[in-house]
Parts: sequence; C-alpha cells; structure tokens
Amino acid sequence: MSTSPNIRIAVPFFMVRDMEASLIFYVEKLGFSITNKWIPREKVEWCWLQRDEVSIMLQEPRSHERIDRQGQKGSGVSICFQCMDALALYHEFSVKGIEIKEPFVGNNMWVVAFKDPDGYQLDFESPTDVPEETKYSDWHTATSG
Repeated sequence: MSTSPNIRIAVPFFMVRDMEASLIFYVEKLGFSITNKWIPREKVEWCWLQRDEVSIMLQEPRSHERIDRQGQKGSGVSICFQCMDALALYHEFSVKGIEIKEPFVGNNMWVVAFKDPDGYQLDFESPTDVPEETKYSDWHTATSG
C-alpha cells in the first residue's frame, strides 16, 4: 500500500460568460498561461491556466447550456491563492488596471482581494506579522519614513 498522498491538488473550475474577456483578464492582466485548451469550433471553450504552482480551469457553456444570468455573478465563491508576497502581486496587478480593494491584514495574512469579470472573489494572501486589520496605506506610511 502506498504512503504518498493520493489527493494532491484542487483546481477551481469557473463557468464564465465570455471566454475572451476572461482570458484577457487572467492571461494578460494576472499573468496566467494557457497550458491546455479545447477548441472544438474555432474558439476556446475550455482551458487550463497556470501561474507558478496554481491552476484554474475556465469553460464557456455552449448555447444549450445555461448560466443563471439573473443571480448575482460569482455569488458565494471565493478562491484564496496562497502566495509568498501578495503585496508584490498587488503592485503588479494594479499597474495592469485591475481595480483592487486596499490590501489589509486578516488572519495573519496580507489580503489582496478583487473580483474577476464573472464576479468570482479572488484573494491573494501571504503570511505576515503585521498587526491584524492593518490597512496597506497605514503600514506603508509607517514603514516608509
């Protein structure tokens, strides 16, 4: 019997309303790469994206499949990416035009939070010893001078 872990990774799988808009967001703005894709009719309908050691999958439903367009987009879904330096990603993503809430410390982690084009909450987090509930602007001012 093997002693190595059997289940090794969970990959978030998002049904998206507009694959092209989602690929622009995840690839061009967040820096993910397409590592696998399915193009049955001259358009990407499913893909596997990766950045560093994190993967996600996106799929645009076919015309006969439906996404609830009446409900709030992304309702109840939050993906937490555990990082070495979430604040570096905050600066990287901000330069690319991502609207990001001010980073803060929660649960001993810097939290950089924003939503993707389908309303899914994305949290990029990294460990810190900065006091709980500290806002980035307060911490940056205190450490800059």
